[in-house]
Amino acid sequence: MGFTLRAAVIALVLTGPVTWWVVQVEYVRCTLHPTLISLFATSVFVLALLVAANAGVRRWLPGRELRPAELLTVYVMLNISTCMVSHHFLQVLVSSMPYAARFSTPYNDWGALFADRLPPWLTVRDAVSLKGFYEGGDLYAPENYGPWLVPVACWSVFIMVLFGMFLCLNVLLRRQWTEREKLSYPLVQLPVALVAENAPLLRNRLFWIGFAIAGGIDLVNGLHQFYPSIPQIPIKTYNPAMFSSLPRPWDALGWVPVTLYPMGIGLGMLLPLDMLFSCWFFFWVWKGEFVITRTLGWDAAPQMPYVPQQSVGAYLGIAIFALVMARHHLAGLLRHFLGRPSDVDDSEEAISYRAAMWLLAGGTVFLLWFAWKAGMSLWLAGAFLLVFFAISLAVTRMRAEMGLPAHDLQASGPDALLPGILGTRTLGTENAAALSLFQWFNRGYQSHVMPFQLESMRMAHRTRREGRGTLAAMWIAAVVGTVLGFWVLLHTIYSLGGATSHFAPPICPLHLGGEPWNRMGAWAAYPTQGSPAQALAVLAGLAVTLFLNAVRVQVAGFPLHPVGYAVSSSWSMHVLWMPMFVAWLIKLPLIRYGGLPMYRRLLPLFFGLIVGDCVVGCAWTIMGLAGDLPSYRFFP
Repeated sequence: MGFTLRAAVIALVLTGPVTWWVVQVEYVRCTLHPTLISLFATSVFVLALLVAANAGVRRWLPGRELRPAELLTVYVMLNISTCMVSHHFLQVLVSSMPYAARFSTPYNDWGALFADRLPPWLTVRDAVSLKGFYEGGDLYAPENYGPWLVPVACWSVFIMVLFGMFLCLNVLLRRQWTEREKLSYPLVQLPVALVAENAPLLRNRLFWIGFAIAGGIDLVNGLHQFYPSIPQIPIKTYNPAMFSSLPRPWDALGWVPVTLYPMGIGLGMLLPLDMLFSCWFFFWVWKGEFVITRTLGWDAAPQMPYVPQQSVGAYLGIAIFALVMARHHLAGLLRHFLGRPSDVDDSEEAISYRAAMWLLAGGTVFLLWFAWKAGMSLWLAGAFLLVFFAISLAVTRMRAEMGLPAHDLQASGPDALLPGILGTRTLGTENAAALSLFQWFNRGYQSHVMPFQLESMRMAHRTRREGRGTLAAMWIAAVVGTVLGFWVLLHTIYSLGGATSHFAPPICPLHLGGEPWNRMGAWAAYPTQGSPAQALAVLAGLAVTLFLNAVRVQVAGFPLHPVGYAVSSSWSMHVLWMPMFVAWLIKLPLIRYGGLPMYRRLLPLFFGLIVGDCVVGCAWTIMGLAGDLPSYRFFP
C-alpha cells in the first residue's frame, strides 16, 4: 500500500511550494509552462530529487527510505494539485471572475448588456476589492477578501463535483481500457522506472548519456542568458513572420516554429510509429488546407477552413469510437446497475460500479442545476455537458492509448462551439453570458485532470498499491490543491497588482480574464447568426476520424492515426511538430532494423532526455526566482 501517512505528509508539504512555483513561472514571469505538456516538468523535477534523496536515506538510514509506491503517491498528489492551479484551470477562473465588473464602462455598455446580470455568487464586483486586485493591495483586509468568499466557495464545490465525476468515469472504464483493450499508458513508464527497486534506470549508462545531452543543452543556454559571450545552442526558432513575406497563397502557412526540444523528442519516442508520423503529417495537412483556401479565395469567408471545428469533430469521433469499443462492457455495467445477471466484477475497484453510477447521475443533476442557476437554459446545459464530457473522454483515451505530449484543443470547447453553430442571436444574452462563465475550464484541455486520474490508477495497479489509498490520495490533493491554488493566486495578484507591469504578457490576469468577456461583449453588441458551415465542419472532422479508425481495423500497418488528425492543429503541436518528426526519423529505422529489443535497450536514453531537460531546465527557473533574475525558458 503506497498511501501512508509519511507519503501524504511529504506530498502536502511540497504542494505549497510547487503551487507557488507554478504560479510564478507560468502566470507572473512567463518563463516556463510546465502544465502545457502531458508530463509536468515540475512533478518530474521533484520526483527526481526525491529519488536522489531516497538513495541517500537508503545508504545512511537503511529501512527508513520511501518505498516505490510511496514515491509514486507523492508524484500522483503533486500532479493532481498542479492540475488545479494550472494554466487552463484556476489561473483562468481567478482572472475572469472580476474582469467584467472592472472593465464595464459607459462606452462599451457591458453593464446594461450583460455584466450587471451576472450571478453575484460566481463573480466579484465590489469596487474596493477590484481596485486592490488590479492595482495592488492587502488581500487580508476584510474589504478585499470578503467579496471573494462566496464565489470561491461556490466554484470550489463545482470543481469537486467535476473531479468526482471524472473519478467515477475512470472507475467505470478502467478495466475495459486496461485489461480488455490493454492500452499501454506510455506516460506511466518514466515515473515507474524512476522509482523502481534498486534503481535499474539510474544504473543504466544510456540514461545518463541522455541526461547529459538534454541537461548540457539547458546548461549552456542558461549560461548564455547571463553571459551572452557563451554561444547558444539553437533548439528553437519562433518567427511569426517567417512566411508572411511569401507571395500569395503561401503566406497562408502562418506560424511554423522550428524546435528541437529534448523533452519533446524523448516523449515522442514513447509514441507508436504511426502516431508519430500522423502528428507531423497532419500538421502539414492543416497548413495545406489554409493554402488551398487562400488559393481558391475562400478565405474571404470568416473562419474558413474551420480547422478548430474539424478538430472538435475529430475529438468527438474518438470518444464515439471509444464507447463503441466498450459497448459490451457498458452493457454489462447497465445490467449490473439494474440488478440483472452480468459478468461485471468490481472487486478490484476503489469504489463499486453501482456507487460510481449513482454518483455520476447525482453529479450530472448538480451540474445541470448549477448551469441553470448561472443563467443557462437546461437544454443548452445538457448539450454543453455532453460535448464537454465527450472531449474529456477523448483526451483520457488518447493519453491512455498513445501517451500524447499535447492535446490542448485551444479555445474550441463547447463554450465556443455551440454559439458558433447555433448563433448568439438564437441563444440570447443570458445563455451566452453563462457560457462565458464556463469558459475557464474549456479554454484548453492540456492539463485536464481526468487522464492524470486514470494514469494514477494504472501506476497503483503496476506497483500493487491498494486502490482506495490511491483514491484518497487524489481526493486530498484535489481539495488541498484547489484551496492553495485560490489562495496563492489571489495573494500573488493582490501583492503585485493584476494590471501592473509585474505580470509578464501575454499570460497575465488581464489577458486571461479578458478573453471570455471581450468575446461576450462582441456577442452582446453584435449578435451572430447560426453557422451551418461550422456544423458541417464538425461533422466532417467526426467522419474523417471514424473513417480512419475503420480503415485501421481493416488494413494492417495503415500509417495514418485518427488521434494525430485530431491533435495536430493545436497550438501545442505547432511547437512540437518538429520534435515529433525527429523522433519519427529516429524510431523508424530503429524499429525496422533493430526491432523491439533494440528499442527497449535504448529507451533509457530517451528517458534521460526527458529527465535531464526537466531537472536542469527547472533548476534555472528556481535560480531565477531566488535571485529575481530572468531565467532560461526551456519549454516552450
